[in-house]
Amino acid sequence: MRASRLLSIQMMLETRGPMSAASLAEALEISVRTLHRDIDQLTAAGVPIYAERGRTGGFRLLDGWNTRLTGLTPSEAQVVFLSGLAGPAADLGLDKPLQGAQLKLMTSLPESSRTEAQKMQSRFHLDPVDWYREADAVPCLAIVADAVWSDRQLSMSYESWRDEVERVVHPLGLVLKAGAWYLVAAADGKPRTYRVSNVKHAAMLEQKARRPKRFDLARYWAESVARFESELYTDHADVLATLGGLKHLRYLSAAVARVVAQARPSRRRDGRVALRIPVESVEHGAGQLLRLAPEVEVTGPARLRQAIVSRLRRVSALYGC
Repeated sequence: MRASRLLSIQMMLETRGPMSAASLAEALEISVRTLHRDIDQLTAAGVPIYAERGRTGGFRLLDGWNTRLTGLTPSEAQVVFLSGLAGPAADLGLDKPLQGAQLKLMTSLPESSRTEAQKMQSRFHLDPVDWYREADAVPCLAIVADAVWSDRQLSMSYESWRDEVERVVHPLGLVLKAGAWYLVAAADGKPRTYRVSNVKHAAMLEQKARRPKRFDLARYWAESVARFESELYTDHADVLATLGGLKHLRYLSAAVARVVAQARPSRRRDGRVALRIPVESVEHGAGQLLRLAPEVEVTGPARLRQAIVSRLRRVSALYGC
């Protein structure tokens, strides 16, 4: 455990640059006192870590000093090879570099870790695209990715649900979610999300992109998803569901699946479970829930039941019933 922590200290200082004792201790989830003992042990072992005093001081590695790629545990080696997504890497034009990097990593590992890494490659495959759909066509992904890597502004023609607009954005990062690529970029000083498949034309500009201080892509994305869900589901439905109905409800959305997962066992004589689930709107909820009948019955609100009855009447008239 301590050996792994000592290696983590070296790699943090190598990849992040100078760090304060408090920041290092927080990242490693240890006390500052423990951190100082670890630093003493590293310096005694010949690792050139220096302390800089003052308000902006901290610990830093000697310029030009690098750790060797040793110390990877078998589990860490497995994770490294599991994280190499061939499909997305090919989308970005990085499939050959990925193969080369994995080959170099494989040859540098000790025999025990190499065996485990090879086992991971041969037994696990990650496919990020959801069922019943194909991956988006993203002809502009290479240009968008180049702008992200180069920290350059991007001029693009973007097709939203309302119209097609021309705009210049400051790229901040790329996110792959369920087989779809999203560009996070600043416009008017605020981070926004753009679906890359909706980018019709793109050109990288000479001007440098401006990146907000302390911008964290992972945190922005998590907050963005939570905000999207809260704004998306503006209504609710009260339902009674059989065991089969509960299974079908789980596939409506992640928000509904969370409600189903928290459902209490039924005390009703007919065995059905009463739930209140989120829906986007009355009309959208009517379309979703009608197809789940009779395993799912909508008991409220009244306007949702009326919308379902209205749909049934139109279907009946359509088929001459």
